[in-house]
Amino acid sequence: MHTPVTPPLSVLAQRRLSRRNVLAGGLATAAATFFGAACAPGDGGPAVPAALLGFPAVAPSVADEVVLPPGYRYQVLFAWGDPIVPSGPAFREDAGNSAAEQSLQAGDHHDGMWFFPLEGRRAGLLCVNHEATTEDLLHADGRAAWTPEKTAKSQAAHGVSVIEVEQDGEGRWHVVESGHARRITMTTPAEITGPVAGHPLLRTGADPEGVRVLGTLNNCASGPTPWDTYLTCEETFNKYFYYGEQPPPAGSAQERYGVGSEDSYPWYTTDARFDMRAEPNEYHRFGWVVEIDPFDAAAAPKKRTALGRMEHENAVVVPGGRGEAVVYMGDDTQFEHFYKFVGAEPIESALAAGRSPLDEGTLHVARLEEDGSGRWLPLVHGQPGLTAADGFADQADVLVRTRMAAAAVGATPMDRPEWCTVQPGTGAVFFTCTNNTARTESVDAANPRLDNRFGHIIKIDEGGDPSATSFTWDVFLLAGDTASGATVPADQAFGSPDGLWFDREGRLWIQTDGTQPTVNGAEQNNQMLTADTATGDIRRFLVGPPRSEITGITADPDGRSLFVNIQHPGDSGTPEDPRAGSNWPDFSATGRPRSATIVITREDGGVVGG
Repeated sequence: MHTPVTPPLSVLAQRRLSRRNVLAGGLATAAATFFGAACAPGDGGPAVPAALLGFPAVAPSVADEVVLPPGYRYQVLFAWGDPIVPSGPAFREDAGNSAAEQSLQAGDHHDGMWFFPLEGRRAGLLCVNHEATTEDLLHADGRAAWTPEKTAKSQAAHGVSVIEVEQDGEGRWHVVESGHARRITMTTPAEITGPVAGHPLLRTGADPEGVRVLGTLNNCASGPTPWDTYLTCEETFNKYFYYGEQPPPAGSAQERYGVGSEDSYPWYTTDARFDMRAEPNEYHRFGWVVEIDPFDAAAAPKKRTALGRMEHENAVVVPGGRGEAVVYMGDDTQFEHFYKFVGAEPIESALAAGRSPLDEGTLHVARLEEDGSGRWLPLVHGQPGLTAADGFADQADVLVRTRMAAAAVGATPMDRPEWCTVQPGTGAVFFTCTNNTARTESVDAANPRLDNRFGHIIKIDEGGDPSATSFTWDVFLLAGDTASGATVPADQAFGSPDGLWFDREGRLWIQTDGTQPTVNGAEQNNQMLTADTATGDIRRFLVGPPRSEITGITADPDGRSLFVNIQHPGDSGTPEDPRAGSNWPDFSATGRPRSATIVITREDGGVVGG
């Protein structure tokens, strides 16, 4: 038996926890350790910055409600089944809407999203991802007696919604009629672009050229581009494909991508493209970053294969040193990696020539060294580990099997890399590592805990140059409770950091999805916190309904309206008892819980969080 290699947590923390940037612990001594002694005004030390966080922290909660600080309110804007335009088909509480109606309504499991403002109005286009479905709630009789209509409705509840929203004079937001409004579902034609387009691995009976595919699925998080398009990221695509009764061969790409490791959606029983025995290449056509133009309802979504194939969480785009597109991404699975794409040419010149800034460039994967240094390793065919002799036929093969390529060049396996965000001003990149209970044998400086139930956040500093191939890194914080060695204040304890976003004033918003610390013997509901990375102040801002994930975050340009998604409240309903875990947001005696986009505002009209 292998003996776990486990340095004391205190040694690991001292080794790599940033003294300046990790959030302070609950004790004054911990704060002094991580931040140094505070300097009072006039003592010759640095000026004390103005407080970024202007609200009192809320307490943990197990209530079936969205809890906010005093002086804040929320409205439900866009819940599963709501029409994408007011004249569209209304939601039926008995889940009796048809597949055709569902294709004109909000999908299920709202996740990443982004607000694109419309000039001259208190309005914008809101793109909302629909990651998955709760089949027992989606259909009036649940999963029983599966039919082609149920497959069609489930597929229609996946994908992306584009809606137009407008704020009225009383501060409330509304979905309005719009020529921009559309649903992108599993039957929407999409284009495949970049190095893998047309490759034999992407050719199918329905698409012998390998350049067109129907739909996008398991759309997790997202990101805007500097040229005003929307990136939606395909995540856990493996569970939609049926491999057969036997598991994939050990060491195969199918095994590494998790095919057959989870109960699959029953789509394959009525739609043969999800049966890998009939169509083995269809699953290669998912797991990509997909670009959508929200301002052109006729434009086909485009799968940008140069960004690699994995279980994408989100994608953050910034201009590089030459004006090229730089994209940061995480792969949401235990022991997977951080990635960065660097475009081949400046964004402006690519767009002027009618080319995508995301179709040519170099994908890199991160290696984090024990001493706090790091490198972005290029995933380029022909380089050591990625040659034909190593089993990679060409660059397209490298990108289709990105995970295997990353391991071949020696990337650092992380504890479930999820969202990432870039800090305004500094350019520092923050990645969440949500948790990893499968880490049972060894730890390293970047993943310092065995049985990492609560997760942590990593900060990468590239010296202000997004195009750099080297960086330094720190553990920004260890989530959890005092017993787990967390570095957050005990009264602000949280676990499983997932969503991550900096607002325009530099507040870091942290959303959770997974195991939370217990209070009075009860595991708390998922939550959203706000952090001032300069002072170490962190406060719980929101707590969601039971078993919901708090995810998706964006704001209007002045920061006075914050859009947040509440995903799968309850997460345990059945046709017999749809409200078993939650009755939010309708609290109806005959309805069922619904994922929804909410809008948070201050009662005094001020900036949210300030």
